[in-house]
Amino acid sequence: MAVGWISVLKLVPWDEVISNAPKIAMKAKELWDKTSKKTPADQDQLKAAAKPPSPAELQARLETAEVHLAELRQQMSDSSELIKALANQNAQLVQRIARIRWATAAAGALGLLALLAAWFLRGG
Repeated sequence: MAVGWISVLKLVPWDEVISNAPKIAMKAKELWDKTSKKTPADQDQLKAAAKPPSPAELQARLETAEVHLAELRQQMSDSSELIKALANQNAQLVQRIARIRWATAAAGALGLLALLAAWFLRGG
């Protein structure tokens, strides 16, 4: 059974996996930084939410939101490209594993046939 896993691991496109690892780590760090930080501006906005904002404040918030929206769209685009690359690698890996399973089953069947043929030829 260990030989099967070793052969599967040999078929993994490690050069692609390794080349994409820094991108994955960088995107994970960016995601962590964005979700874990609460800036003082965020806390001030929570306090200011109790009083109605002025039109100038609303305009500033709208402009800030538009900038953040553009940044998020860019990040989503970058992330979608990374996800597509990972999905492609995963599909290749699954195909290779399926081929190994078929090859293993075929080799087992041939081995069994060889044993049966040898047994019958000996006079079974």
